[in-house]
Amino acid sequence: MQQVINVQPPEIMPRKFKVYQHRQLDKIEALQRVPDDMRFEMKVVANVLPFRVNEYVFNELIDWENVPNDPIFQLTFPQKDMLDPSAYQRMADLMSAKHSTNDVFDLATQLREEMNPHPAGQMQMNVPHVDGIPLPGMQHKYRETVLFFPSQGQYCHSYCTFCFRWAQFVGKAMRFNSNDAELLHRYLASHKEISDLLVTGGDPMVMRTRKLAQYLEKLTEPEFEHVQTIRIGTKSLTFWPYRYLTDPDADQLLALLERLVNAGKHVSIMAHFNHHHEMRTDVCQEAIRRLRKTGVQIRCQAPLLRHINDDADAWATMWNQQVKLGMVPYYMFVERDTGAKRYFEVPLERTWEIFRDAYKQVSGIARTVRGPSMSAGPGKVEVQGVTEIAGEKVFALRFIQGRNPDWVQRPFFAKYNPDATWLHHLEPAFGEKKFFFEDEYAQMSQMD
Repeated sequence: MQQVINVQPPEIMPRKFKVYQHRQLDKIEALQRVPDDMRFEMKVVANVLPFRVNEYVFNELIDWENVPNDPIFQLTFPQKDMLDPSAYQRMADLMSAKHSTNDVFDLATQLREEMNPHPAGQMQMNVPHVDGIPLPGMQHKYRETVLFFPSQGQYCHSYCTFCFRWAQFVGKAMRFNSNDAELLHRYLASHKEISDLLVTGGDPMVMRTRKLAQYLEKLTEPEFEHVQTIRIGTKSLTFWPYRYLTDPDADQLLALLERLVNAGKHVSIMAHFNHHHEMRTDVCQEAIRRLRKTGVQIRCQAPLLRHINDDADAWATMWNQQVKLGMVPYYMFVERDTGAKRYFEVPLERTWEIFRDAYKQVSGIARTVRGPSMSAGPGKVEVQGVTEIAGEKVFALRFIQGRNPDWVQRPFFAKYNPDATWLHHLEPAFGEKKFFFEDEYAQMSQMD
């Protein structure tokens, strides 16, 4: 009879959370290995785009022998080319001359406004209303799903350099959030079409459990039976897995998630993993194990990013590792048209080629992943491929999700454009003047 070996989880010791922001760049000991001019470049960019990194990330996840090419270094530390050359030079010139803190802030604010801080109409078209009153901190773009941005969760354990929500982190004027649990519950109770609540940020997992419970616990009551799924978007499994292990209220957090599951809710942790290196530590893997033990599902999503994961083998390795750890590959996104997109974006054709080459390397269990998907104004548009129809080379596209549900799964075609990186770069194929959804979407834009 084969002996069953009981594998004990690793002993995880508590760790103090220590974070560094742009004014503490020089205090990060590991950065002393990089040249002075590179550190100056980082400071210039960090005065425009948000920078925040914790000690676990730069001590455990970054291979400093491979800097600046290490993917986690690129994921967390600012690089010169993340700014347009003229924008970079303006800030560099200011910082090299006599200046005040206000001078830097004023220029940074101007440069940020030029970087499309709120893409896809999220400030104009997505904000819902109760009794005619707009609800800042909520978005209702798709019929079944509401996004909620709790005020206490509008930062992260570390910041991703590519983040499409970077504007949340650079000042109150650009921030999108709410601390009104009562209004959230009123809205959900009065909209029976909503089946999914997505709590997002920032990162809700920076919140203390008692705060998170104020938003979620009430959803177990009968009037919220229609809210079947609670999603929580988080990067914490990469940036601070101790949240589920040794933080003072880690056990309370897991107990909250378990209560929601036992009450009949489908609880999905929407985990952001950009590279398989993020999952290699014992603490990350133990955090995943403890989360899964509560009955939640962990779904994994990420954009395809130049300098970080623009490689099919890296994606295939990541998806296979996610499946091995009991997680579900969910989405490959196209880098959004905001912030440092010029540094990270990859042409749509190349993005699709990487997706296809990675997809064919994995088994059916990992082929739950969808993409490449553009989260554009009209909806989530999937690039299904490049093909030739009636002698014309075209992009084949479809809606995975749309502002109008009737758009979903309708195929449509765009002229081949090897340089296109986003939906607005594409034109209809076959002599059509407009895509089928354009007029209706324009009407929606005017109504909002």
